[in-house]
Amino acid sequence: MTSSSWEEFHTAEPDFAETVRARFGQYKHHVLATLRKDGSPRVTGLEVDFRFGELWLGMMPNSRKALDLRRDPRFAVHANPGPDADMTDGDVRVSGRAVEVTDPDVLARFVEEVNPPQPFHLFRTEIQEVVRVSVEGEELAVRTWRPGKPVRTILLRGEAEAPEGS
Repeated sequence: MTSSSWEEFHTAEPDFAETVRARFGQYKHHVLATLRKDGSPRVTGLEVDFRFGELWLGMMPNSRKALDLRRDPRFAVHANPGPDADMTDGDVRVSGRAVEVTDPDVLARFVEEVNPPQPFHLFRTEIQEVVRVSVEGEELAVRTWRPGKPVRTILLRGEAEAPEGS
């Protein structure tokens, strides 16, 4: 499956990328899905960082999620949905592959900018899909972007009421 950096996504679909980034920016903590050794899902909290044209995932040393990603780099990160059921800014998810960064220069640049607790694992994301679900009037709008393709929008209207007596 084709993947891209955050910068490539932003270049291809700047408005959609800004909407997604703003949604992640509303809260500090989000939900990361990784795969355990047996293939079952693991969901854990984490912070994301948008910097240097990339979407970064940082983790404590030898955390389960970091070990999961080292073994199988597939991930999905879901933006914190917020404190209520309002969802006025929609629901967003980014998925793809997480590549651990070991280059000392990249790590030093990240540390200089972010000053994370150390030691830590740093992963650069290779984006394979970005999804935003939002309510627009009476419709549910599902927007999906994949590298090399335009944003695809599906509008879903609520089901009609069942006739009386059914």
